Amino acid sequence: MNKPELEKYILKTYNVPKETPFKDDSNSWVFRHKENKKWFIIAMTIKKERLGIKNEGMIDVFNVKAEQGIINMLWRERGVYPAYHMNKEHWISVCLDGSADDGLIKEVIDTSFRLTL
Repeated sequence: MNKPELEKYILKTYNVPKETPFKDDSNSWVFRHKENKKWFIIAMTIKKERLGIKNEGMIDVFNVKAEQGIINMLWRERGVYPAYHMNKEHWISVCLDGSADDGLIKEVIDTSFRLTL
């Protein structure tokens, strides 16, 4: 899955538009609940090294809230890392470079949506 596919999935599944809350950064966007305004996902483009990836360059990722009891297990999945720039006990980062399974991507987004209600 890539960023445009991610946006399409979230719009179709949750009927919420993307928001760009950072004035100087149109590459980062969030999706939030209509009712409580809490984010359930933030997507961004970051340096690979920020995830501990030794290659140079940039990568599209998203952060979602995950169940504490399975975060360590999720880190073992391809394309899943401790959350960049967020609480690593509650959030994970998932790469949008084809390394993470699309089914897993949908599952962690669904979980984040539920946990942030």
